[in-house]
Amino acid sequence: MIQSYKLRRTVANILIYAILIVMCLIWISPFVYLVLHSLRADGGNVTYNHLIPREYTLDNYIALFNVKGAASINFPRWFLNTLGVAACSCVISTISQLAVAYTLSRLRFGARKKLMNVGMILGMFPGFMTMIAMYYLLDAMHLTRTLIALVICYSCGAGLGFQISKGFFDTIPRALDEAATIDGANKNQIFWKIILPMSKPIVVYTVLTTFIGPWCDFILAKIIMGDVRDNYTVAIGLQIMTTPEFMQGYFKQFLAGSVCVAVPITILFLRMQKFYVEGVTAGGVKG
Repeated sequence: MIQSYKLRRTVANILIYAILIVMCLIWISPFVYLVLHSLRADGGNVTYNHLIPREYTLDNYIALFNVKGAASINFPRWFLNTLGVAACSCVISTISQLAVAYTLSRLRFGARKKLMNVGMILGMFPGFMTMIAMYYLLDAMHLTRTLIALVICYSCGAGLGFQISKGFFDTIPRALDEAATIDGANKNQIFWKIILPMSKPIVVYTVLTTFIGPWCDFILAKIIMGDVRDNYTVAIGLQIMTTPEFMQGYFKQFLAGSVCVAVPITILFLRMQKFYVEGVTAGGVKG
């Protein structure tokens, strides 16, 4: 009986791991293909008859950051634009989201539950539904085609993502707040000097999520920027490289640019994965 159970368990584990390995290979194969062909030296820019390149070079990456060839393809500037927008949005969004979450977790006031319900309902609607309205509002303020407009759009609604952060703050004992209050600390001091230092997982989780959004966004950036290429982000710039005008001459640079965009955020996520998981799991304990 015991041997039969062990045999079934072994077979089940083998099947599970085999399925996971196949899924992993399927998931990682596009990225491997992207990296290999971004280093491809032989063959044409677009058409290539081999799955694995035969010759490799770093010229594609060098040409990507060399803007002398075409003034309309300025990847270094697009990269810096995206980095600046993502960093500013990340700082503003992280502070506002954590502040809203702490307020709803710790303070008790009349409209607290109503505000939470409104925030959750608004969070159900996809962001692209408001893009046209945001464009006309920004146009009325003469902010379209500017990087400031992107920072405003990415940051203004960050407080609505308070649910997970609030759930994390709910797990921190309120006795700490009461002890700090007895010692003379106000709510602002409690938040910055006591709660946040104890909330590293949720802070890391919030930083990652608020940084990835602006870093990867294409639709909103494209609508706001229009045809001002100097203010493009990398998502728009890479899309430009795949148009018929630039495809033949810049396809391998497009692959190199895709790697340059993916590698930093991938490394950051892998290094912070422990805190990211802790923030999600702890934030899901209470709502």
